[in-house]
Amino acid sequence: MSPPRARLTLLLAGLIALAPAYALAQSTSPVPPAPFPKPPAGPVPALKANAQLVVVDVVVTDKNQRPVHGLKATDFTLAEGNTPQTVKNFEEHTALTLTDATRLTPMPKLPPGVYTNYSPDPANGALNLLLLDALNTPMKDQAYVRQQLLAYLKSVPPGTRIAIFGLTNRLTVLQSFTSDPEVLQRVLTAGLAKSSALLDDPVGGGGTQNSMGDDLEDAGDDPTTVANVRMFEAQMQTFQLQLRAKYTLDAMSDIARYLADLPGRKNLIWFSGSFPINILPDTTGTLADPFAAMADSEDEFRDTVDLLARSQVAVYPIDARGLMTSPVFDASTSRNYGGAKGIARMNQDQSKFFNDTVQEHGTMQDMAQATGGHAFVDTNGLTAAVASAIGQGSNFYTLAYTPTNSERDGKLRKIKLQVTRPGLTLAYRKGYYADDPGKGRARADAAVTGAAGPTAADAMHMAMTRGAPAPTQILFKAYVYPARPAGQTEETVASHNAPSPKVKGPFRSYNVGYAINPSDIAFLRGANGKVRADFDLVVFVYDPDGVVVNSIAETIHVAGTLEDIKQQVAHGVHYSQQISAPAKGQFFFRIAVRDLNRDHYGAVELAASEVRNLTAPSIPPAPPAPTPRSKPN
Repeated sequence: MSPPRARLTLLLAGLIALAPAYALAQSTSPVPPAPFPKPPAGPVPALKANAQLVVVDVVVTDKNQRPVHGLKATDFTLAEGNTPQTVKNFEEHTALTLTDATRLTPMPKLPPGVYTNYSPDPANGALNLLLLDALNTPMKDQAYVRQQLLAYLKSVPPGTRIAIFGLTNRLTVLQSFTSDPEVLQRVLTAGLAKSSALLDDPVGGGGTQNSMGDDLEDAGDDPTTVANVRMFEAQMQTFQLQLRAKYTLDAMSDIARYLADLPGRKNLIWFSGSFPINILPDTTGTLADPFAAMADSEDEFRDTVDLLARSQVAVYPIDARGLMTSPVFDASTSRNYGGAKGIARMNQDQSKFFNDTVQEHGTMQDMAQATGGHAFVDTNGLTAAVASAIGQGSNFYTLAYTPTNSERDGKLRKIKLQVTRPGLTLAYRKGYYADDPGKGRARADAAVTGAAGPTAADAMHMAMTRGAPAPTQILFKAYVYPARPAGQTEETVASHNAPSPKVKGPFRSYNVGYAINPSDIAFLRGANGKVRADFDLVVFVYDPDGVVVNSIAETIHVAGTLEDIKQQVAHGVHYSQQISAPAKGQFFFRIAVRDLNRDHYGAVELAASEVRNLTAPSIPPAPPAPTPRSKPN
């Protein structure tokens, strides 16, 4: 990492009002009067699982599927296997009511070009992520999902925090977390339907069609040729299903990774046609070798649901196809079911439809049960299903315990949770694998550079992933505006940027100013009596597909006497950088601060189009900086 080039400045003076004096401790940051508004007082934030603590979220409903409130820790009994466990922590979470919403501290309106990761939304509420699965869902059903979601958003409870992601052969952020239904409505009306190249009927409603093997058989072709063609088609279908399973499970794992560092429950509402975990031997009798087109995704499925459960992500799969009937009765079916051969094919099609549906719904139900969610299948009421999923996922209890068996042997530990009151239904994850949570997790580097973007397994990845929830461990404001008047571009990127080799100019440069809350930065006192702080300033530029096209990452080392540091942070911790984005097209900035001593993060995100036409503000010259008794390492 090259020496820092961002200079200490009062560029954003006035954005943060701070107390002038701080008490610095040996290993903790100062705690002055709060310079940022804090969320309203409420329940203690939900606990996060770690290597010694198992967290179980449980949704308790009555016979009418309504959430049950007011239970106490003594109403529950918890066991791991057959061994009773002691509940160490217990809390109830309830959905935000309309009355609660009116009491929220309104977010102050910020000037153009100013962004912050502070949010007045209550910390007690769950996060809800809507996953629109175009990979496994016909286009006709995708359109119905969007229609039903728009109907739900007309009456969404105030304060409900929702993000929308899309899945094709990769995961795409369509809208990051927001509690503004109008923003979500704009996304859903933007024509999001995508055709899947891995579905036999990507449009939907095509009924049952003859295969190539059927056509050859009907034409009286050589039986060996017909058998070979049928085997080829079966193997191709198996390959397509394996790809769908891999892409989907990879996307679920990515979701679990970047939600892992957020406290509390996260509800993943997955609209999909689904996929089978296992592809079983052929039972239609049409293949010479019924075992030739088998596949097994059990290991990948296990790893994915375990990661989701450990990240407190409850999956609510919703079959986007609604209530289905056998395609053999569809008006668009082109097969001829007349005669003995036709009757045999009808029986084969019926059997295939039944087996495929059972396996696909089985995947949904297994994923829901393993993570403490609920699967909605064979229903056309998707609006009600979404409302039920978010309602259940927003009213729950959290129990935490330290297992009496502390061995990390990778084996399945079954969880059994019961409640003393009769007639209640409990939904919770039924177990976990006793893997080492830190195994395979690389520690984040001191800073992240390079156009390839961050690695997939560290906290900086979560902080810098486009559309991910903005970390708020470090509260700050960012001021972003063009570095030059409108119309002026450059052929090269700004100094110290790290562009992708594939990105081409012309470019436009933007100044990024930071005003960081010093109470969120760890100021440490060394053995020599000097006080220091170490943090990263990182900006990624993303294209609409989520690919990093440019970045800048700088490590700042501040050190000096206590009096020097007090003077430097009296009006906040202020720095500036310059980042370039291609002048043409839509691009997104992800701006982050990382405290190296505590591994804490803060981030904001914005579209370049929001600031592209702003005029650079007229800022008076900054007063002389304090004598730089500290210098970069």
